[in-house]
Amino acid sequence: MGISAAHADAFYREAGVDGSVWTVEDDSGVTAARGSDGRRAMPFWSRRSRVERVIATVPAFEHFRPRKVSREAFVDRWFPGLAGDGLRVGLNWSGERATGFDFTPDEVLAHLNMAH
Repeated sequence: MGISAAHADAFYREAGVDGSVWTVEDDSGVTAARGSDGRRAMPFWSRRSRVERVIATVPAFEHFRPRKVSREAFVDRWFPGLAGDGLRVGLNWSGERATGFDFTPDEVLAHLNMAH
């Protein structure tokens, strides 16, 4: 299993364990970036420590701050919005350029339902 696959797998195991997931925001709001296949994706992390590491080490993310999203809001409100905007969901992006796998909201929801 590659590192991106391992991070995605960890997202499914860890997401919502404490009732939340994490994304990033600045004064303009949350952000979307180019995902693994060049399509726009909104990144989410399964733990605060993961998002803080990206903010601390990836220059493109240094002006962002962590934003906590309840698991309920993630599933009930964010997923329909992401799908409606044609955005994918980036899972536990990491490394010097904050890269990793991203999936459609429906794919992530299906995996989350299987994991919990």
